[in-house]
Amino acid sequence: MKALLLENIHPDAARLLEGEGIEVETRKGALDENELIEALEGVDLLGIRSKTMVTRRVLEARPDLISVGAFSIGTNQIDLDAAAETSTVVFNAPYSNTRSVVELALGEIINLARHIGDHNRKMHDGLWDKTAKGSHEVRGRTLGIVGYGNIGSQLSVLAESVGMRVYFYDIVDRLALGNAVRCSTLEELLETVETVSVHVDGRAENKNMFDRETFAMMRPRTLFLNLSRGHLVDLEALRDALLSGHIAGAGVDVFPVEPKKAGDPFESVLQGIPNVILTPHIGGSTAEAQEDIGRFVAGKFRDYVKTGSTYMSVNLPEVQLDKLKSGARLLHLHRNEPGVLAHVNSVLGEYGVNIDSQHLATRDGYGYVVTDCGNGVPQEAIDAIRALPATTRLSVVGELRGA
Repeated sequence: MKALLLENIHPDAARLLEGEGIEVETRKGALDENELIEALEGVDLLGIRSKTMVTRRVLEARPDLISVGAFSIGTNQIDLDAAAETSTVVFNAPYSNTRSVVELALGEIINLARHIGDHNRKMHDGLWDKTAKGSHEVRGRTLGIVGYGNIGSQLSVLAESVGMRVYFYDIVDRLALGNAVRCSTLEELLETVETVSVHVDGRAENKNMFDRETFAMMRPRTLFLNLSRGHLVDLEALRDALLSGHIAGAGVDVFPVEPKKAGDPFESVLQGIPNVILTPHIGGSTAEAQEDIGRFVAGKFRDYVKTGSTYMSVNLPEVQLDKLKSGARLLHLHRNEPGVLAHVNSVLGEYGVNIDSQHLATRDGYGYVVTDCGNGVPQEAIDAIRALPATTRLSVVGELRGA
């Protein structure tokens, strides 16, 4: 087994995989499509963060790739449909950097409300500008959270703890935490609050979710934060809203186009505008978060390779499994068609294979059958199941036996 880890993934990930006997290659930066296809020759496990795009072309060019791990929350950089079609299991880290993003968001809200960035710049330029003009406490102010998932809901709790009144909008029916108030529409939220923080996913239909029309809905002198996905915001529209004074300040951590690696040049239409905090996609970039993400996703790789567990997969059926005690375990990914389980068991019966336990899960158009066989499985049975029309991938954990 070989793993390729890109984009400065925490070294704990490599250490965990190497401890399981998996060869690991690490690279610092992201790769483009052609570079990635070349680099994946002989690779079983691919780890990325946010900049490497795992496209259909990549997945179809390297069909032996068994799993992709997004060492991040988002998976929009991976073609999940193509990954499912090629039986490439995708994992991510939906919780590991949540606290880091929330703390940055709350810190930026306070900094923007007090114009800390502007005061800091003036001090470095040698100007003493002691004034309370335009500076406000966040206590008692209204915060609107767009997207009330893992990050948005935790921001809700922390914001209330410093005295903010929280409103939220989500297309999913989410449970309100604390005293947070659910808004029925995005427009209702934007017309109600003084600070807006965006925490939605990167699906294509969310592109330019915040444009000139959306910013115009906001109350005058609103603060705006995007620590979510770069393509959600029309930056030209945000720039104009800032320069007009309609938006009083902004914190932006993500951009539609980002440099591939640290040290590369960066340009944005938001540069040089007062009370604007620009950060280089560091929402989840704390030592604690990166260490936890490294261990979490690498652990998912390990569990899938060693046991067949797909628990928390984002694109294929989920089956949670313990270690195999003896014999062999068949991991059968297939198109979800009637009779597949019967065909698998018929083959096993024909070759005298005893089934100790069996798990079946389905998701969308795909199924996953995991079969533990205490007396082992002959290669002929493996070949027969692999030849079934519905089979998309068959792997074996444990020992084969002679026919």
